[in-house]
Amino acid sequence: MDRFVTSPTGSVACPSRCAPACPISVAHTTSGETMQIKILAKAAVAFGILVGSATMPYRANAQATAQAEPWVSTAWLESHLHDPNLVLLQVGEESQYKSAHIPGARFVRLADVAATSGELSLEMPTASELRQRLQRLGISDGSRVVVYFGNDQVSVATRILFTLQSAGLGAHADLLDGGMPKWRREGRAVTDRAIAATQPGTLTPFNLQPTIVDVGFVRAHARQPDYVLIDARAAMYFDGLEESGADGHPRRGHIPGAHSLPFTAITNDDLTLKKPTELLALFRKAGVKPSDRVIAYCHIGQQATAVLFAARAVGIDAVLYDGSFEDWTMRNLPVEL
Repeated sequence: MDRFVTSPTGSVACPSRCAPACPISVAHTTSGETMQIKILAKAAVAFGILVGSATMPYRANAQATAQAEPWVSTAWLESHLHDPNLVLLQVGEESQYKSAHIPGARFVRLADVAATSGELSLEMPTASELRQRLQRLGISDGSRVVVYFGNDQVSVATRILFTLQSAGLGAHADLLDGGMPKWRREGRAVTDRAIAATQPGTLTPFNLQPTIVDVGFVRAHARQPDYVLIDARAAMYFDGLEESGADGHPRRGHIPGAHSLPFTAITNDDLTLKKPTELLALFRKAGVKPSDRVIAYCHIGQQATAVLFAARAVGIDAVLYDGSFEDWTMRNLPVEL
């Protein structure tokens, strides 16, 4: 089976089975894949978000309550570029990084923080493996990590942030609001100068946070009260107009009981995040009630992290089905149109 092909953008390229309609390719993850979430605590209160019981299985602590804004502004970053604890990571096209990046930024691919073995295209590493990989990026216990996209590969950035959250570092990891496009529109400094070799960081051993659920959990809870299964793929896949799925098992449609909330819906056309009231309305339209818990999936576990980022930002409890539709179809489980 084809697995984990890294595209020139640094995202995970879909295995060859999906050509020419690859759901992970640049053609399907660029235009409209924009993100700028502006959070106000009042928005979450207005929506009536309720934090679930601590006895609920798989509950992710970092996602159970409304948090501080999980992004930083371009002005904030510019004034903190020389902070000794800042770790600045760029995702997107490596060629673009080499031609111009924010001073001090390091280039990172999904492959740098993902499992190196397994049947699926994209999987979370074990805690010990992830700790080693994050340390190689220069991340330490006291680091403030800021991730930004070089063009418009927002879901790559949110997957990196989701991984940091799973490592227990979510409180100190942020998305740069508007990414490199906004940074450059504002005339802020860029450089083509390569940074010195990264000094490895030091992280205290950790356990992975319960941010991921498996196929058994999805099957048991997809139609249960207080749970909403969200399909973050483009509508053409949800509606069955295009095939998606594991190598040798392409399918049309979606997991039974799922509601559609395409990852592109949470963003504006100018690479900024939608307002909190708009985000909350999107979740409401997708069938999410105040006390519901979201289970999100996509093709391989990349695009859904953009929806998870939005959910986290507005205080909605949400977890990722990491195997996503690839895992579901590999198991030849039922789909619906």
